[in-house]
Amino acid sequence: MNPIQSSSTPRDPGLNPAVPNPSMAASDATDPLLADTGSSKAHARIDQGAERVKQATSDAVARTKQAVDTTADKVEAGVHRATDKAASAAHRANDKAADLSERGRQLRDETMDKAELWMEQAREYVREKPMQSVAIAVGAGWLLGRLLRR
Repeated sequence: MNPIQSSSTPRDPGLNPAVPNPSMAASDATDPLLADTGSSKAHARIDQGAERVKQATSDAVARTKQAVDTTADKVEAGVHRATDKAASAAHRANDKAADLSERGRQLRDETMDKAELWMEQAREYVREKPMQSVAIAVGAGWLLGRLLRR
Protein backbone atom coordinates (compact mmCIF):
# COMPACT_ATOMS: atom_id res chain seq x y z
CA MET A 1 0.00 0.00 0.00
CA ASN A 2 1.17 3.49 -0.89
CA PRO A 3 1.90 5.65 2.21
CA ILE A 4 -0.06 8.59 0.77
CA GLN A 5 -3.16 6.55 0.19
CA SER A 6 -5.31 5.52 3.10
CA SER A 7 -7.31 2.39 3.18
CA SER A 8 -10.60 4.25 3.40
CA THR A 9 -10.03 6.62 0.43
CA PRO A 10 -8.28 4.93 -2.47
CA ARG A 11 -6.97 7.19 -5.26
CA ASP A 12 -7.79 6.84 -8.89
CA PRO A 13 -4.42 6.59 -10.64
CA GLY A 14 -5.64 8.49 -13.72
CA LEU A 15 -7.13 11.59 -12.08
CA ASN A 16 -5.41 11.64 -8.69
CA PRO A 17 -8.45 12.94 -6.84
CA ALA A 18 -9.61 11.23 -3.71
CA VAL A 19 -12.32 8.72 -4.48
CA PRO A 20 -14.45 7.85 -1.50
CA ASN A 21 -14.51 4.30 -0.45
CA PRO A 22 -17.74 2.77 -1.76
CA SER A 23 -18.15 0.80 1.40
CA MET A 24 -17.94 4.01 3.49
CA ALA A 25 -20.38 5.85 1.25
CA ALA A 26 -22.93 3.12 1.75
CA SER A 27 -22.46 3.20 5.49
CA ASP A 28 -22.78 7.08 5.52
CA ALA A 29 -26.10 6.93 3.72
CA THR A 30 -27.45 4.32 6.08
CA ASP A 31 -26.10 5.96 9.28
CA PRO A 32 -28.95 8.18 10.58
CA LEU A 33 -26.63 10.32 12.72
CA LEU A 34 -24.45 11.28 9.75
CA ALA A 35 -27.45 11.93 7.47
CA ASP A 36 -29.14 13.96 10.19
CA THR A 37 -25.95 15.99 10.75
CA GLY A 38 -25.75 16.90 7.07
CA SER A 39 -29.41 17.82 7.05
CA SER A 40 -28.98 19.88 10.21
CA LYS A 41 -26.04 21.73 8.68
CA ALA A 42 -28.09 22.47 5.55
CA HIS A 43 -30.98 23.66 7.69
CA ALA A 44 -28.64 25.84 9.72
CA ARG A 45 -27.17 27.38 6.55
CA ILE A 46 -30.67 28.00 5.18
CA ASP A 47 -31.73 29.58 8.48
CA GLN A 48 -28.60 31.77 8.51
CA GLY A 49 -29.25 32.88 4.94
CA ALA A 50 -32.87 33.59 5.75
CA GLU A 51 -31.82 35.64 8.79
CA ARG A 52 -29.36 37.63 6.64
CA VAL A 53 -32.12 38.31 4.09
CA LYS A 54 -34.52 39.31 6.89
CA GLN A 55 -31.92 41.65 8.39
CA ALA A 56 -31.08 43.19 5.01
CA THR A 57 -34.78 43.65 4.29
CA SER A 58 -35.39 45.21 7.70
CA ASP A 59 -32.41 47.53 7.20
CA ALA A 60 -33.66 48.56 3.74
CA VAL A 61 -37.18 49.16 5.05
CA ALA A 62 -35.80 51.20 7.98
CA ARG A 63 -33.65 53.31 5.64
CA THR A 64 -36.57 53.82 3.27
CA LYS A 65 -38.87 54.74 6.15
CA GLN A 66 -36.31 57.19 7.47
CA ALA A 67 -35.89 58.75 4.00
CA VAL A 68 -39.68 59.03 3.60
CA ASP A 69 -40.01 60.54 7.09
CA THR A 70 -37.23 63.03 6.35
CA THR A 71 -38.82 63.98 3.04
CA ALA A 72 -42.25 64.28 4.66
CA ASP A 73 -40.76 66.52 7.36
CA LYS A 74 -39.16 68.74 4.71
CA VAL A 75 -42.40 68.95 2.75
CA GLU A 76 -44.34 69.73 5.92
CA ALA A 77 -41.85 72.45 6.88
CA GLY A 78 -42.11 73.94 3.38
CA VAL A 79 -45.90 73.93 3.54
CA HIS A 80 -45.76 75.58 6.97
CA ARG A 81 -43.40 78.28 5.68
CA ALA A 82 -45.60 78.91 2.64
CA THR A 83 -48.71 79.06 4.84
CA ASP A 84 -46.99 81.45 7.24
CA LYS A 85 -45.92 83.69 4.35
CA ALA A 86 -49.41 83.67 2.85
CA ALA A 87 -50.97 84.43 6.25
CA SER A 88 -48.46 87.22 6.81
CA ALA A 89 -49.22 88.73 3.39
CA ALA A 90 -52.97 88.45 4.07
CA HIS A 91 -52.52 90.18 7.43
CA ARG A 92 -50.51 92.99 5.83
CA ALA A 93 -53.12 93.41 3.08
CA ASN A 94 -55.91 93.43 5.66
CA ASP A 95 -54.04 96.01 7.75
CA LYS A 96 -53.49 98.23 4.70
CA ALA A 97 -57.15 97.91 3.68
CA ALA A 98 -58.19 98.84 7.22
CA ASP A 99 -55.82 101.85 7.15
CA LEU A 100 -57.17 102.98 3.76
CA SER A 101 -60.72 102.52 4.95
CA GLU A 102 -60.02 104.59 8.06
CA ARG A 103 -58.37 107.32 5.97
CA GLY A 104 -61.36 107.31 3.61
CA ARG A 105 -63.75 107.72 6.55
CA GLN A 106 -61.64 110.57 7.91
CA LEU A 107 -61.57 112.34 4.53
CA ARG A 108 -65.34 111.87 4.10
CA ASP A 109 -65.94 113.24 7.60
CA GLU A 110 -63.66 116.22 6.94
CA THR A 111 -65.37 116.92 3.61
CA MET A 112 -68.81 116.69 5.18
CA ASP A 113 -67.70 119.03 7.97
CA LYS A 114 -66.37 121.55 5.42
CA ALA A 115 -69.56 121.32 3.34
CA GLU A 116 -71.68 121.89 6.43
CA LEU A 117 -69.48 124.83 7.40
CA TRP A 118 -69.81 126.39 3.90
CA MET A 119 -73.59 125.87 3.92
CA GLU A 120 -73.83 127.53 7.31
CA GLN A 121 -71.71 130.47 6.06
CA ALA A 122 -73.93 130.77 2.96
CA ARG A 123 -77.09 130.81 5.11
CA GLU A 124 -75.64 133.51 7.35
CA TYR A 125 -74.63 135.61 4.32
CA VAL A 126 -78.14 135.31 2.86
CA ARG A 127 -79.68 136.30 6.23
CA GLU A 128 -77.33 139.29 6.60
CA LYS A 129 -77.50 140.52 2.96
CA PRO A 130 -80.61 139.21 1.26
CA MET A 131 -80.62 141.70 -1.68
CA GLN A 132 -77.00 141.05 -2.60
CA SER A 133 -77.61 137.29 -2.33
CA VAL A 134 -80.52 137.46 -4.78
CA ALA A 135 -78.47 139.61 -7.19
CA ILE A 136 -75.59 137.12 -7.00
CA ALA A 137 -78.00 134.23 -7.60
CA VAL A 138 -79.55 135.95 -10.63
CA GLY A 139 -76.13 136.78 -12.05
CA ALA A 140 -74.86 133.24 -11.50
CA GLY A 141 -78.03 131.83 -13.14
CA TRP A 142 -77.69 134.11 -16.17
CA LEU A 143 -73.98 133.19 -16.56
CA LEU A 144 -74.69 129.51 -16.23
CA GLY A 145 -77.51 129.75 -18.81
CA ARG A 146 -75.20 131.46 -21.32
CA LEU A 147 -72.53 128.80 -20.84
CA LEU A 148 -74.95 125.92 -21.27
CA ARG A 149 -76.49 127.32 -24.51
CA ARG A 150 -73.22 127.03 -26.39
